[in-house]
Amino acid sequence: MPTLPLYQVDAFTARRFAGNPAAVVPLDAWLPDETLLAVAAENNLSETAFFVPAGPGRFELRWFTPTVEVPLCGHATLATAFVLVEVLGEAAQTLTFVTRQSGELTVTRGADGWFDMRFPLREQTGSVSAEEVAPALGAQPRAVVEIAVPDDVSWLAVYASEAEVRELQPDFRAIADLPPRNIIATARGDAVDFVSRMFAPKAGIDEDPVTGSAHCALVPYWAERLDKTEFTARQVSKRGGDLRCRLDGETVVVSGQAVLYLTGEITI
Repeated sequence: MPTLPLYQVDAFTARRFAGNPAAVVPLDAWLPDETLLAVAAENNLSETAFFVPAGPGRFELRWFTPTVEVPLCGHATLATAFVLVEVLGEAAQTLTFVTRQSGELTVTRGADGWFDMRFPLREQTGSVSAEEVAPALGAQPRAVVEIAVPDDVSWLAVYASEAEVRELQPDFRAIADLPPRNIIATARGDAVDFVSRMFAPKAGIDEDPVTGSAHCALVPYWAERLDKTEFTARQVSKRGGDLRCRLDGETVVVSGQAVLYLTGEITI
């Protein structure tokens, strides 16, 4: 029976059992979409990344939750770059990932072992009533900002303190009934510039442990309010994860570490 290699990586952390786990599956050529989705559902992680070689240092890249394909995933991109460089011995200093909805993404491994990912900035498109969001998140935010994402919107709920974000007790069914694809909760951090949590039940992820793509919206939001372009950030989920971020024009640079948890083989 045909088999495929599989790697599971904890992303946005320097230690195992923290950060956000992602599965990475190298392919020689694309399999049918229903097979990719079935593998992602079987893995039952926030995301499974699949890549296909597309030239020296270039790879086609797609990401799937257990229920849908997504237009951008930061932690699974980080996990893929880690596998290519640290496990498979890819020699290119900068990797280019060709994606279907987010264009070409580049990832560079720094001398300190952090991977710098360049993602497209996500712009604010309006505001939403805080009262509309409060019942779903369990506490009323100070403000709610609408963010444009491919073919949809996200909502960014801003709270007064890190403690409020940590203590949220969201109603995931109520979140799924609201219009946006997902909701990001954020506040100024106590020991970092800002903190966040991210809820995406419509995509089969009640709470994502660490979400690189959410920082495409968080970084420009906090850049405007803190009057700076470089940040330390922490996603304060149960597993938690650390990020370094930078606003560079229309690009958001999201940086993180990763560790290998599992190497295996799947039968399809």
